[in-house]
Amino acid sequence: MTGLLSYGSYIPYHRLRRSDMQAALGASGGRGSRAVASYDEDVVSMGVEAGSAALQGQRGLPERLYFATSFPPYLDKTNAAVLHAALGLDRAALAVDMAGSPRSAIGALLAASEARVPALAVVADIRTGLPGSSDEREGGDAAAAFLFGRGTSETPELATVLAFASTTEEFLERWRTPGEKASHTWEERFAEHVYRPLAEDAFTTSLKAADLAPGQIDHLVVSGLATRAVRQFAQASGVRPEAVVDNLADRIGNPGAAQPGILLAAALDRAGAGENVALVHLADGASAMLMRTTEHLLSRRSSTGVSGQADGPHGELSYITFLTWRGMLDREPPRRPEPDPPAAPPTRRSAGYKLAFQAARCDACGAVNVPPGKVCFACSAVDQMSRLSLRDTPATVATFTVDRLAFTPSPPMVAVVVDFDGGGRFRCELADAAPADAHIGLRVGLTFRRLLTADGVHNYFWKARPLRTDETRL
Repeated sequence: MTGLLSYGSYIPYHRLRRSDMQAALGASGGRGSRAVASYDEDVVSMGVEAGSAALQGQRGLPERLYFATSFPPYLDKTNAAVLHAALGLDRAALAVDMAGSPRSAIGALLAASEARVPALAVVADIRTGLPGSSDEREGGDAAAAFLFGRGTSETPELATVLAFASTTEEFLERWRTPGEKASHTWEERFAEHVYRPLAEDAFTTSLKAADLAPGQIDHLVVSGLATRAVRQFAQASGVRPEAVVDNLADRIGNPGAAQPGILLAAALDRAGAGENVALVHLADGASAMLMRTTEHLLSRRSSTGVSGQADGPHGELSYITFLTWRGMLDREPPRRPEPDPPAAPPTRRSAGYKLAFQAARCDACGAVNVPPGKVCFACSAVDQMSRLSLRDTPATVATFTVDRLAFTPSPPMVAVVVDFDGGGRFRCELADAAPADAHIGLRVGLTFRRLLTADGVHNYFWKARPLRTDETRL
């Protein structure tokens, strides 16, 4: 196995209070809130956010991309290819999906950590269920990304992978057939009975391989959708109670396939140098991964970690809006013609701009052209352009308007014109903000979103969103 070179996390801006569910349905809603992906977000767009955070400053990496989710936007098409394009990876880099179940996250992490070349594991999920169900109430949406490889002086290892162990057993605990929106579950007592010995075997085997005892684990992450089994194993693991990482259930909910990644990122956010981190994931068996942090972790982790996103500024969402976004409630759409689906040939020709947001700098006058073209808009020089990516470049709102007539699934549309630091002007929508939040001088960054879906084709492009506190990029 190799070492962890970097990592990133993404928690959507919107929150749904469980008390609002309770008020609407007249049933127990539980405590706290759950994170909700916006109407224009899916697991791919959230994966791009997490992957961008993990790859910040990592030039020429990775050479492998493994994408795990239980809610893929496409079947018979590689979702990881969209991430590959949006992250601006080299054409030779392999991108594959590991989709269908929450356990796929462990497969992505293991494949990336065992690759002989730098590899990125991206885990993302959107969890929902029928109105009033425990999955709807306890679920959450999030994404995380982890870059593994051999450390160098420029890219040192933040943690060393010590051991991995797994157990697998076929049993009926959670399932969903193709086409169904919600999962089915057996009763929790059955899951507790089955999962405990599986988790104990995987954890014990990994500790033995790493020559560690439970008391030497400084941070224990236990994840899985069988919440009672997860809690029972954490209590019986032999690890000190204060070392068990908070599952964030009251703050963002359980994001399924993304939960092991989000909680592992949270553990790394608070870990010190030379500490042992254990991840145990319960899903159709159990898997355990052990890591030991290095002194480089403290200086290279993200300034906006999991806690900063979970507790930072966010937008409150009504339960009716949540149901509409999830397709559980059909509401009268805007009385505007729906846009046509994107066509394959022009999409491919403009993929550098559309997906990776590549602009062009004029070699003659230095003007930044957005979108890129053959002729410079400033000096009219022809074919004297150098490509550059503005994906990670902050910008400032130069002007804006609130458009109440334009087609959007969540009216009104806030349209902004932004000026990028270093040059370049772009007109787009403003996401994760109310009309009252828009103002001239607002600092924003780009965010990858799904504009619309027509005839089964997802149209991805970039929007602007306000930068969060202490955030220099997305």
